Amino acid sequence: MKVLLVGEYSHLHNSLKDGLVALGHEVFIIGRNDGFKNFPVDFPILKKWDSGLLKKVKIAVYKISRFDISSYLTYRQFLKLKKQCSGFDVVQLINENSFQCQPYFEKKIISTLLKNNKKLYLLSCGYDYLNVKHCFENPDFKSVIPLYLNHKIDKKSFGNILKFRQKTFYKLHQFIYNNNRGIIATDFDYHLPLKGNEKYLGLIPNPINIEKLPFQPLNIADKIILFHGINQDNYLKKGNDYFEKALKIIQQKYPSKVEIITVRSVPYSEYINLYNSCHILLDMVYAYDQGYNALEAMAKGKVVFTGAETEFREYYNLSEKVCINAIPNVEYLVNELSFLIENPNEITAIGKRARAFIEEHHHYIKIAEKYIKKWNEN
Repeated sequence: MKVLLVGEYSHLHNSLKDGLVALGHEVFIIGRNDGFKNFPVDFPILKKWDSGLLKKVKIAVYKISRFDISSYLTYRQFLKLKKQCSGFDVVQLINENSFQCQPYFEKKIISTLLKNNKKLYLLSCGYDYLNVKHCFENPDFKSVIPLYLNHKIDKKSFGNILKFRQKTFYKLHQFIYNNNRGIIATDFDYHLPLKGNEKYLGLIPNPINIEKLPFQPLNIADKIILFHGINQDNYLKKGNDYFEKALKIIQQKYPSKVEIITVRSVPYSEYINLYNSCHILLDMVYAYDQGYNALEAMAKGKVVFTGAETEFREYYNLSEKVCINAIPNVEYLVNELSFLIENPNEITAIGKRARAFIEEHHHYIKIAEKYIKKWNEN
């Protein structure tokens, strides 16, 4: 099978590619490197006119005409890759705005992909029209939407989510929805809003290439090391403000027992190794399930503070913790961290269970097999 994976912003498509290639399929990724994260892609799309004087000109043109020069240049780059992006059995979009263009140009690109390839599928692994609609209609659903509703994040900072409520993006959603063979969710944050939808093909957990992430047993000889990696662009959306307040209290409470490492907005190739020495990793608070950073850290045997709500635990029939459910509550986070610091044997036990969980439910080749099955069935 020949597969084109469109878009990359978490390492998901790279890991899926590894699994598919291991099974003998021909796979290529087209998309951006996702800024500072710098993920590898086969057919790179550069975001142009995005700095200096050219960016100022672009903004001025957009204010006057609502024409986005970067979107147009992305479309032009795609046309140069049209031949390389034709003749595939399967094309999979990472979300409804995979090329990060204005809807007009996004639709033109997807129309070309539909014309020149056999099947189109859509992943739900980030915010899109159906997910955002569900979150706004259900404000108690665990997500970042209450941050906006409670005025903690302004409209401009929330633009990458609010755009899916615009009429032009709704039309883009309808176009993709009507022309794809099905939608696949990658975790519970996206599975729950899609339940009952006629196009929904079900949940396939994120693929993790465990060969690239060796398990490291957690030996606690001296201090317990806590790692907090911050993507500055998503500071509030990940709940980093709660983590930083909790860590400040922990540092004062256990000055001789803990070492805290904080890094900000580093490339993926550096980030994945910066936390090798840690025992506990703080990921995010607004989630039902684990995102990519959390899963890769769990594969290494770290104790991760992330999403692990009841729905997740029941689905996988877990009787013991494989990670720590994080919520936006400083006192709760301090209590959970304190328990681990005072019970280091529990850190070691959770780390072992985390690796076993990834091997059983997220192994990249097993996951690739599930994708092949879904694509063939639909």
